Amino acid sequence: MNKISNTDVSLSEVHGSVETEVKGGFWRRLFAFLGPAYLVSVGYMDPGNWATDLAGGSRFGYALLWVLVMSNLIALLLQSLSARLGVVARRDLAQASRELYHPAANIFNYLLAEIAIAACDLAEVVGMAIGLQLLFDIPLVWGVAISVLDAFLLLFLMQLGIRKLEAFILGLVLVIGGAFAVQMFLAKPAPGELVTGFLPSIPNSEALFIAIGIIGATVMPHNLYLHSALVQTRKINRSPEGLKRAIRFNIIDSAIALNLALFVNAAILILAAAVFYKNGYNGVSEIQDAHQLLEPLLGKSYAPVLFAIALIAAGQSSTVTGTLAGQIVMEGYLHLRIAPWLRRLITRLLAVVPAILVITLVGEQATGDMLVLSQVILSMQLGFAVIPLLHYVSDKKRMGLFAIGFWAKLGGWASAAIIVTLNVNLVIQQVGQWLESAGPNAWAIYTFVIPALLFAGGMLVYIVLRPMLYRLPVAKTKIPHGEFEGIADMKVPDYQRIAICLDFSEADKKALEHALHIGGKQAHYFLIHAVETAGAWVMGADIQDLETRSDVQNLEEYAQHLRELGYQCEAFIGYGAAKKAIPQLVNEQGADLLVMGAHGHSTFKDLVFGTTVGSVRHAVKMPVLVVR
Repeated sequence: MNKISNTDVSLSEVHGSVETEVKGGFWRRLFAFLGPAYLVSVGYMDPGNWATDLAGGSRFGYALLWVLVMSNLIALLLQSLSARLGVVARRDLAQASRELYHPAANIFNYLLAEIAIAACDLAEVVGMAIGLQLLFDIPLVWGVAISVLDAFLLLFLMQLGIRKLEAFILGLVLVIGGAFAVQMFLAKPAPGELVTGFLPSIPNSEALFIAIGIIGATVMPHNLYLHSALVQTRKINRSPEGLKRAIRFNIIDSAIALNLALFVNAAILILAAAVFYKNGYNGVSEIQDAHQLLEPLLGKSYAPVLFAIALIAAGQSSTVTGTLAGQIVMEGYLHLRIAPWLRRLITRLLAVVPAILVITLVGEQATGDMLVLSQVILSMQLGFAVIPLLHYVSDKKRMGLFAIGFWAKLGGWASAAIIVTLNVNLVIQQVGQWLESAGPNAWAIYTFVIPALLFAGGMLVYIVLRPMLYRLPVAKTKIPHGEFEGIADMKVPDYQRIAICLDFSEADKKALEHALHIGGKQAHYFLIHAVETAGAWVMGADIQDLETRSDVQNLEEYAQHLRELGYQCEAFIGYGAAKKAIPQLVNEQGADLLVMGAHGHSTFKDLVFGTTVGSVRHAVKMPVLVVR
């Protein structure tokens, strides 16, 4: 059975944390897998999609409903391939891309992915701020600033476990769906006209442009990174039968979640058709305009309230998953791990700061332009996510028996071609509009924007051709199974220098029992504790406050008691963050084993300092035994 080191797993804090080998029938086993696709689905109903749905419904009635259905089928195919990548290869898409391409190309891919995630986050931040403004009359810039708190909400939910986060997002999705279900009931769409919308037709060139926008806004690149990582939160049986079962249940999960997203998008378009198009308001594409017109047209005061609540829920859920995608991209492409709270705060600030600057300098009317710009940036990055995914899941050397077959390849590459072609067209049209409106400042677009786009086009060609023309060696981790190499020559480790982390909680007794059992009286023991007071962070070893003196005394009492029992023991105190102080002390003493008990931090302290065990085990080279 193949192994992946802890430094290589996606979302290590929740990796393999959900047990799927449960007793019971089909529905009980399915329930264990349900969840990842709901986090993904919110990207398909984020505020960035609302404008295209509103424009399509208000201008062409129900005629473009079929475009939503086609977009949903493409999304279902690509998301199922992303889930397959995570289940079989135990890679997220960023890690897979790192295997397929040259490091320089991966740096470009990483930067483009970060920009795209920031752009997506920008749309969601602006959308949530608009919702807060519509509901509570809060100035838009204040609403944008409030959205910074989402980063800490996500961190809190992750502390509770991935299932709690999934339940929270599902709750928001149900709020969105429920709000639009009520509004659709009030709007009373004509069933006969509604059915005709599922027949493919493009009334004119403007409808084609909106259809391109709907398709382009449907498949979000960050969702492919996100889904391939989230499915790895499930602990699955790695046998061929277990992998097949996991793939099948994840496809069901994707189908249910994405159909919920289809319902929301269709509801927005149907609402716009039944309310605005029917009453001659054919130019409604701004979210604020739609909100203002709902009450006079529907005759219900709570209709615009439901609209604003749904918008806030859409923005909130999308920002949570967007910041999670940012962590996956950084860790996958750069193999770089930083504190989760810092990573998520950086992701949020990359969206919030530009939004605040633009709203402050230009005014609130610029929000529509910001949403358009975010969609153009997302369009540029989409091919750089879809194409590596198709290359990887088609590779039999990497995917083994679970490489996709001919029809899946055909559907995948056809979908990629449609999406990339339409999005390239969207980018070209947008640049044309910028050139027309730029006037004498058009030189800036020719100097900076167009060369950047041409370079990105060249990189896209490289992304397509590289795996076809030059096959990189398969990574050390082979899938789905490695060959058994025998265990006859195993050596039993002899630990002579054992470090034990103590935090003066109930976990200390368990840690000491295990350490003493392993080393006996022949080993040398190092008792280690880190003082994490604010004074210790600033003054280090010079601090002499009451807590520090108390900790020194407690640690020395532990050491003296062990010496009286016949053990060789020394005590060492570190200062500041435990995740830095402990590795430093352990490495200085040359320990060959580190024993840690479950720490005594509360959830609040974990939010501030981070989880010590996870950080320490990545910072030391010797084995770490975690005792619960």
